[in-house]
Amino acid sequence: MKKIILSILMLAMHIFCFAQDSVTFKGYIHNEEYKVYIKMNFYDKNVIVPGQEIFGELPGYFGSKNDSRKWLFTDAVIKNRTTAEISITNDYGSEDLTATLKLLPDGSYELIQNEGSTLKIVEKRKWVKIPKKIKLTR
Repeated sequence: MKKIILSILMLAMHIFCFAQDSVTFKGYIHNEEYKVYIKMNFYDKNVIVPGQEIFGELPGYFGSKNDSRKWLFTDAVIKNRTTAEISITNDYGSEDLTATLKLLPDGSYELIQNEGSTLKIVEKRKWVKIPKKIKLTR
């Protein structure tokens, strides 16, 4: 009897862990200080950028609540359960960069810009550079 209960508990824990892993890099995360967000689905890579459907399905995008321009995720590779490597370009295709998105132990995320251009948005008609490391939450 103990073996059956233990087996059921182990199976339930396995299912729970698998379900958590399948949503780590899927959904909406944001940063209130800079009023920016990421919409992503690195598993199915089927995110459509609003107003820019011509680009088709992508792994995701980086946007601002006050700016209609988007930074498009052209590729996203999940390295392990907590880290993904992202290739990013602006919606004109004139600037690009690579970045790392990490899930932190507290459930928040950290976006680290590695190489290439710097993410920037327009705030009150002025370009604002996003820091090389920025924390985002669900």
